[in-house]
Amino acid sequence: MESATDTALTFRDATDADVDALVALIESAYRGDSSRAGWTTEADLLRGQRTDPEGVREVVKSPDSRLLTVEREGRIVACCQLEHRGAYAYFGMFAVSPALQGAGLGRTIIAEAERRARETWGVDEMHMTVISLREDLIAWYERRGYRRTGKMTPFPYGDERFGIPQRADLQFELLVKELTGPSQRDVPVTR
Repeated sequence: MESATDTALTFRDATDADVDALVALIESAYRGDSSRAGWTTEADLLRGQRTDPEGVREVVKSPDSRLLTVEREGRIVACCQLEHRGAYAYFGMFAVSPALQGAGLGRTIIAEAERRARETWGVDEMHMTVISLREDLIAWYERRGYRRTGKMTPFPYGDERFGIPQRADLQFELLVKELTGPSQRDVPVTR
């Protein structure tokens, strides 16, 4: 069986033409029944949308941000947001097609995102926020070198652009990784 990382990946910045496909990818990875095919689902915590075309377009257009789009055989299979915030970069909007989760693709993408943040902006750290109840996802990031900070921010209850909470105890925890030194792993990619 061919793994998700056996076929060359192409990394590029998203354009306006990618917005609808990226919204569909992000929604499929986090919301609804389709997200249950992968392990990143938030369907038990949140209903409704994860993002919308306006939110994705805002990331694509922002001068301090990029939406890194990952293709395999000409098809978008993953994406992640990188945003320059001074001394660090913010990593967000990370989505991998549910059918391809668990095969090493996420590890490859996050390593490339870290490399690009270091090379493009010269940052020393990558920051991200994760729903604190997502212990399995946080453990995955910890295995990639991210550390929990214990710094929490409240979930934006009442703002349905971020979903409809199914629990009253949602909050985000800040995870941080130092990006100094060489890449953790050299991964063959097409640029």
